[in-house]
Amino acid sequence: MASRKFSRDRRQLIAGLGAAALAPALPAVPALARQSRALQAKAGTVAVRPGGPETPVWSLGGPDFRSRRGDIEEIVFGNDLPVPVVLNWRGIEGVPAAEPLASLAPLLPGKSQNLAIPFRQAGTFLCDLRLLGDGQARPSRPLAWIAQEKQPVMVDRDEVLLIEDWRLRSDGTAIAPGLDPKDTTPAYTINGCTSPDFTFRRNERLRLRFINGCQRTVIAIKLEGIDVRIMAIDSQPAEPFQARNGALVLAPGGRVDAFIDAAAPPGTTSSILLHDGKDARPIGRLDISNEPPIRPAPLAPAPPLPSNGLPAQLDLKNALRFDIVLGGPQAHWVAPAKFAASAPPAFAAKAGRTVVLALTNRAEITTVFHLHGHHFRLLDRLDDGWKPFWLDTLAVEPGQTQRIAWSAEYAGRWLIEQVAIDWAAPRLVRWYAIV
Repeated sequence: MASRKFSRDRRQLIAGLGAAALAPALPAVPALARQSRALQAKAGTVAVRPGGPETPVWSLGGPDFRSRRGDIEEIVFGNDLPVPVVLNWRGIEGVPAAEPLASLAPLLPGKSQNLAIPFRQAGTFLCDLRLLGDGQARPSRPLAWIAQEKQPVMVDRDEVLLIEDWRLRSDGTAIAPGLDPKDTTPAYTINGCTSPDFTFRRNERLRLRFINGCQRTVIAIKLEGIDVRIMAIDSQPAEPFQARNGALVLAPGGRVDAFIDAAAPPGTTSSILLHDGKDARPIGRLDISNEPPIRPAPLAPAPPLPSNGLPAQLDLKNALRFDIVLGGPQAHWVAPAKFAASAPPAFAAKAGRTVVLALTNRAEITTVFHLHGHHFRLLDRLDDGWKPFWLDTLAVEPGQTQRIAWSAEYAGRWLIEQVAIDWAAPRLVRWYAIV
């Protein structure tokens, strides 16, 4: 059975995040194009149960928005929900005015605000309402936001696969994270659907943007019988490499851009399998149609995606080093609803310095760390190098210490987040300063 190819060991699954997944300032982007966009926090539904009524949720609309590198999105953000909300972005660098809680106060019901988001970099981004979402009346859905490269990219189609997890009561309603999931059933969707089919022609090349939109779950996604070439992680181009056994491992909020070529005969079907550390299950399919091939033979291997301008080297010798404790007693970490900008920062650094954080997880469960405002390199164990990709989110196993490094280019107040991979676990935040 196909699911046997997946390891059922949670520790191996999460370890794969580091193993298999993986000029200091951004270059100036001339002639920034301005676009107006409306985002509305509102009630909606999602088809979580096949053949059953749709499940009530909160959302931002979608299914996804698209911009180009260099665009400035002028967003009018409105709140039609009965609770305060704040937009929380993943992957956007250097926009302190849009930083939730540290700069932007929660938006009250019935109110609106204007935001300007410059997309200086291309990539797969995410925004959501979940920073204040623990224990609310409904879970909320994230929104994928794509900034496309200015240069042509060697693909025929560009698809988003937003994967979400749910905890359903017997009446079909879904509970928000931060609540005890007892007597609920887990379920997963792709793009708000159960078991969708994606059809393409032989020798077609797809760019698949996998997004772990799950609330608390580290997942592995496997495409049966397909070679998967990883091109970008967490909005940043990576040195291309083949996914081991066609599997991708993503922490909650993590994103991976992968290229696949439909080289199998027409009529071939490949399952999209999801492993959550406990079970493997099919959540969708990739089908090769009986139409004529799109070209006589598959394309040659694609070159790396264009650089977003992150530094090729980091000055580890002269880096500022700080220890950050995850899990265990949380004297300084607070729930987002209790965040106060008057609290002392977790650390502070001058702009232009290299920062190294030692992330130690003292909890008995894997904890996910998320850095706002910058991307980081995952350092090798001896601090003598780093993995060939950038991240903004990292799962740290119990009792482990991981070291990360980045160039602190953007002055401002930025959040750091942590959450354990347990549905009932609280999301916690602190902030750091770049001056």
